[in-house]
Amino acid sequence: MKQELLIEKIELFRVPPRWLFLKITTREGIIGWGEPVVEGKASTVEACVKEMGKYLNGKSANNIEDIWQVLYRGGFYRGGPILMSAISGIDQALWDIKGKALGVPVYELLGGAVRHKMKMYCWIGGDNPEVVLEQAYEKVKMGFKAVKMNATGGMDWIASMKDVKTVANNIKLLREEFGYDLDIGLDFHGRVHKGMVKRLIDELTPFEPLFIEEPVLSENNEALKHIYSYTSIPIATGERMFSRWDFKPLLEQGTVDIIQPDLSHAGGISEVRRIATMAESYDVTLAPHCPLGPISLASALQVDFVSANAIIQENSIGIHYNQGFDLLDYVLNPEVFDLTDGYVDLFKKPGLGVEINEEKLKEGAKIGHDWSNPIWRGQDGNFNEW
Repeated sequence: MKQELLIEKIELFRVPPRWLFLKITTREGIIGWGEPVVEGKASTVEACVKEMGKYLNGKSANNIEDIWQVLYRGGFYRGGPILMSAISGIDQALWDIKGKALGVPVYELLGGAVRHKMKMYCWIGGDNPEVVLEQAYEKVKMGFKAVKMNATGGMDWIASMKDVKTVANNIKLLREEFGYDLDIGLDFHGRVHKGMVKRLIDELTPFEPLFIEEPVLSENNEALKHIYSYTSIPIATGERMFSRWDFKPLLEQGTVDIIQPDLSHAGGISEVRRIATMAESYDVTLAPHCPLGPISLASALQVDFVSANAIIQENSIGIHYNQGFDLLDYVLNPEVFDLTDGYVDLFKKPGLGVEINEEKLKEGAKIGHDWSNPIWRGQDGNFNEW
C-alpha cells in the first residue's frame, strides 16, 4: 500500500558560506532535503519558499509533478531566479522523500542509470595568473582530470590588447604544464561584451579549451549566431536561464553545444530533466552548473546519471567561496563524492544519496551569512560585470 507522505513541516537553514538548505518532513517521519538559493539573494528565496509553504502544508509529497505545476503556474507571475530557485529546492526535497520512501535512488525513479560513473570538474581562479598553477595542482592532487577557470577579470566593453594577452597567458600556463592530460574549460562569466568575444577566441584557440562558457550574457544570446560560426570551440551557456521556456529559443537558434542549467535555479530535478531531454533532441549536451552545496550537487548528479547527453559535472568542493565551511562539512557520508580517476561513482543510497549532518547544519545556521558578489568598476569608474 502506497504511503500518503503528507507534508507536515518545512524548515530552512541559511548557512555559510552562502547557501540555504530546506528540510521537508512528512507526517510519516521521512525527511527530504533541498537547496533553494540564489547566490546573494538567500533571504529573498527563503521568503519565497515560506510563501510557497502555505500551499505545501498537508499536501502529499508523492505528487511531485502536480506540486511543481501549481507552484510554477498558480501564482500568475512565472519564471525568474527567485521563484524558480524556490521551486527548485522544494522539488529536490520531494524527490528525496519519494526515493527514500521507495528505497531507491532518484535516478531509478527517472528511468534508471545510463552510466556507472560521472566525470567531474572543479573551478580554479583564472582572474590572477599567480594562482592558476597552484590551484590546478591542488585539484589534480584531489583526483580531478578537468578544471574550469575564469577567462578574464573585469573587462571593458572594448578592452586593450594588454588585457587580451593576459587572458591567453592563463590557459597557456596550464597547457604548457599539463599538456592534454587536463581538460580546461574557460568561463567568460558574461564579463565580455560582443565586440571582444571573437578577438579573445583568436587568442585562446591555440590552447584548445574544452569549452567556452557564457561568452556573452544570456540576455544577449542572439549574439551567439555570430560567435558560433566563428569558432570550433564548443560553446556553453545556461546558468542564468531558469526553465525549458528560457532554453527553447536558444536550442531552436542552434548556437549552443553545451547547456548548463543549475539544479537550484532551473526548477529542480523535474525541470532540468525535461531541459536535458529537450537538448538531446537538438544533439546538445548537458553539463549542469553547480557552484553550490551538497544537496544541489547530489541533485545534479541524479540527473546526470539518467541523461545520455550529460558529459561533465561541476562541483564546488574547496573553491574560494567556501571559507569556514566547505561542501563536505555538512555531509555525513562524504565518501559518495570521492573521485576515482576524475569520476564519481553511481550513488547507491535511496533518495538524493546524501545524508545531511544536522548538528553541523545547526551550527552553521547560528552563524548564517549575508553573502553578496563584489561590485567591480573599470579605471574610469564605469560598472564592470563580475
